[in-house]
Amino acid sequence: MEKVLIDFLNHFDRFAASAGAHIVEIVDGVARAQMTVTETHLNGAGVCQGGAIFTLADLAFAAAVNSCGLMTVGTNNNITYLRSARKGDVLTATAQEEYHHKLPMCVVRVTNQKGDLVCVMTGTAYRRNIPLMPDNSEK
Repeated sequence: MEKVLIDFLNHFDRFAASAGAHIVEIVDGVARAQMTVTETHLNGAGVCQGGAIFTLADLAFAAAVNSCGLMTVGTNNNITYLRSARKGDVLTATAQEEYHHKLPMCVVRVTNQKGDLVCVMTGTAYRRNIPLMPDNSEK
């Protein structure tokens, strides 16, 4: 199921894919997504734009809260940036569902390739009682 879910989310989250972010792992309420910072991610100060980092964190958040297979959508996110990311950095967002319920809560930590903490995001979602993937979407 995890591989099918990874493929589904990587395919249908077109914005994250266009930003270079992709899910690499999903296991029962935990997900990891990665993105390499490129020239197109840089802001006027020459560091990774906060929206690009947020997109990566949000993708991991979505994967973690949807790992149960039910349609779950974000309702609130808060992000705190702790250090800059630079061109060439490989960022990994690790999302951990802390509260598994109709309103799941998740913590996402984004680190660089050295393990330095770049930001922390918390998010709350709303879980619907419908399957995330239609029956015919499984390969």
